[in-house]
Order: sequence, then C-alpha cells, then structure tokens
Amino acid sequence: MNGISRRGLLKTGVAAGVLGLSGMPLRAQTRGGKFTAGLNGANTSDSWDGRTHADMFMIGAGMGAVFDCLTENGADGSLKGELAESWEASPDAKVWTFNLRQGVTFHNGKSFGADDVIESLQLHVAEGSKSGAQPIVSAITEMKKITEHQVQFTLASGNADFPYLMSDYHLLIYPAGQIEEAIAKGIGTGLYEVVAFDPGVRFVGKRYENHYKGDSAGFFDEIEYIAINDNTARMNALLTGQVDAINRIDFKGEALLNANPAVRVQEVTGNQHYTFPMHTNTAPFDDVNVRQALKYGINRQEMVDKILLGHGQVGNDSPIGPANQYYNADMEQLAYDPDKAKFHLQQAGLDSLSIDLSASNAAFEGAVDAAQLFQASASAGGININVVQEPADGYWSNVWLKKPFCACYWSGRATEDWMFSSAYESGAPWNDTKWENARFQELLIAARAELDSDTRRDQYGEMQQILSTEGGALVPMFANYVQAVNNRIASPDVVGNLWQMDNCRMAERWWGA
Repeated sequence: MNGISRRGLLKTGVAAGVLGLSGMPLRAQTRGGKFTAGLNGANTSDSWDGRTHADMFMIGAGMGAVFDCLTENGADGSLKGELAESWEASPDAKVWTFNLRQGVTFHNGKSFGADDVIESLQLHVAEGSKSGAQPIVSAITEMKKITEHQVQFTLASGNADFPYLMSDYHLLIYPAGQIEEAIAKGIGTGLYEVVAFDPGVRFVGKRYENHYKGDSAGFFDEIEYIAINDNTARMNALLTGQVDAINRIDFKGEALLNANPAVRVQEVTGNQHYTFPMHTNTAPFDDVNVRQALKYGINRQEMVDKILLGHGQVGNDSPIGPANQYYNADMEQLAYDPDKAKFHLQQAGLDSLSIDLSASNAAFEGAVDAAQLFQASASAGGININVVQEPADGYWSNVWLKKPFCACYWSGRATEDWMFSSAYESGAPWNDTKWENARFQELLIAARAELDSDTRRDQYGEMQQILSTEGGALVPMFANYVQAVNNRIASPDVVGNLWQMDNCRMAERWWGA
C-alpha cells in the first residue's frame, strides 16, 4: 500500500498530520460554479446519521461534503490529517494522542474541540451500537480530554493502524450537546453546508465560508447530488447535460460514453469486490461442504468477462486484494469445477441442492445478471439456484443482512485489519456471513497488535487462506471503479481508489474546468 507505512505511523504521527491538506495537483484550480452528480446508492431511509451510511450517495454527501473525520485517506493512498492535525502513539500502540485543529467551526457557528470528538465517537462505541464502525472502535476503553484541542484514546490492545480507522466514513464528527439536531439537519464542519436534503431524492449544499481548508479544497460554490439508481437513466443524465458526473457506469454503455467528446471515463483499480454472502449460521450454509460446493460451482472468469467486461479481475473468496499491503498472492486460485461441487454436496450428504439467491442491481451493476450466470454454472454441479430479483429501494435495509444468501459489494479498506474487523470479526454488525472461526479470530487479534511486518504478513496470509477455504462469502471478482465526468469538470491527476468518485470526495477535490 502506498503512503505512510504502519511502522511509519508509529514514528511519524506529527509528520503525517503535517501532510494535512496537501496532495492536490500542481496545476491551478478555478473557484466557483456548481457541480451536479447523478449517483446511485440512495434510499428513502437515508439520514445524516453516519452510523447507517453504507453506499455512495450518503458517504459522498456525509464524509465527502457536510462532515469531516479526524483523518482522511489521500488520493495517493497516504493518510492525512483532517480534524486532527497530528497524532502520536505509545511504544505498544495502545495509547494514542490526537492533536486537533484549532479555529474550526461547525456550520451553526459552534467551535470545534475535544468534546465533539468524544461525544461523536461515543455513538459508535456505546454498548449495543449498530454502527457499521462499531467493530473498528470497540477496542477503545477510554477517551480522555487532555485539553480543548487534544484527545487521548486508550485501546484494549495495541493497534498501529488506529489513525487509519479514524478516517472511516461512519465516524463523522458532530457538535457536542447538539448531536440529535446535527443528525436531523446535517450540521458538520465540512466544506459544504446543507441547503436542501430530500432522502432518496437529492442533496444540495453550498460552500461554507471561511472553511479551515481555505483555498486548497472545495472549489465549487454549490453542489447537488441527484439520486439516480437506474444505470440507464444515470448515463442519459450525463449525456444530456443534466449532471456533470455519474458513478458506477454500465459497462455495456461505455462505448457510447467514449464516443462522446464532451465526456471522459475514469477507471481506477482498487479493492472493490462483488460478493455473494451466505449466512453460515443458517442451513444449509452452516455446512462447510455446502459452502465449498458453491465455491466450485461459480465460474469466476465468466463473470469477469461478461459482467465486468474485463474491468477487473478474478477473486478468490477473500476481501483482500492486490492493492492491500499484505495481499496473499500465493494462494491457489479457486476454479470452476462442477465435479468438485458434486463431491462436496455428497460430503454434505446431499444429491442436489436447491436455494434462493436474492439480487438487485442496487448491490452492484450487473448483480442480477451475475446471479443468473451463477445459476447456470452451478446447475452442472447439482446446485439449483432460484434467483429472486429484489427492489432497488430498501435493498440494504430489507435484504442485505436479512436474507440468508444475496448479492453485495464492498469497496475494500486501506488496511487488512480494517476490512476484516468490519465484515469478518465475530459479532461485528456488518459480518454479513455470520461467520465464526476460532483460528481466524485468534489471528485477527494477534495481527492487530503485531509490530513486525513479516510476522503480520504471515498472519494475514493465513487468514486469507482460511476465508478462501471455509468462509461464507463468495468473492468471484474484484471490480475497477469506472465512472464518467463531463469535461467541464476537472479532476486531479491521481484519483482515489479506496472508494468510488475519488474516495467519495469529488466535491472537495474536483473543480470547474
């Protein structure tokens, strides 16, 4: 992984903070104008509660516009300070001290300080919290206000990745004592303050005057995000000039976009992966042989060829991709093998298997087609898949985590521990396979506190192998981020690959050409 290394974070926390607001290209940006984006991933249940944010629309409006986090992932992979200027750790990485920016105000005029950080993070560490970030902050045993602009975190065990975790898009900072109001109205410290918000429909923001990032970010006077969940409608909105940019283009329509001289396609390789999670605490998926039969029943290369049209690569049922520091490239690649699928069904005591698979293109572009390809390939192994097409609206609240077998996507995370803790740690709210494995959990805790890079590589390598062999998530493909932008909008030479649309920060980093 590019940027500051794990050991470097321990030694150069202050230097990391000094990177601060740098990282933009050397060519000049112009200020002013309006930026309009057509985005999928919106739902009528959307709100400014960061604990619930799960898809592009609210991540881009939340972390990417209205609110800030303590740290920020730069487009080049480096970790930068946002509301934190710098940080430093104890030698065992159990105690972290963050120095906060001074002179920062919320959109309602309240000054930012240590109390805001502590109360905001308490939303996620509180007992019973359903926040998607709960597992990555659950190790915090104490949050102490040292001064008005210094906070100290004590962890149950060492974690040298802790500053990376503070950039998680759920961990938005709200004004202390006003959190309910801030969630209701969208009151943050971000570059844009809320003008209008209609959940599942649109968001409008205007540039916040005298923002602490000054002239280095937030170049538009106004931004508007329009919810367009249908991929064809989204592409047409760009081609007709209704919007300036769209996310998640339909690969089948890419040629049409490339033929338009007013539009450019951005393609970024990262760790985004498309998945089919199954609840391993629910029959028949509680039998590892059934899970292995499904692993051999899916034709991964066919999916890359027909769903991604080559814009990605084959997955190996692990969420750790080539962009991660400890990616295990030595694992044997799972291959389509109907005979092995039949063998594992027999080991499970079954002659055949009939299951439902819920899918919607809300999960990822082409998810329904991918489910149907899976249906066709699995049938040769004695697996009968009934594809249930689910509505796009409400998919993440009504299907994901609820139905025992469904389509899903993950953007990936900057560090292995962040990814594993979010989706595979025992008891994590977003553990969408309900998977429990004693050896995996043992390695997860050990690797989190391990300071030797070689040892950690071995630990994460074994964890990837366990997931590939026994886990409940089918990860058939890693998909590039492919989005499109009107040429009247300029963007940096390096576009972030951690999340869609320049790490969801296009409103911060792009400008009018």
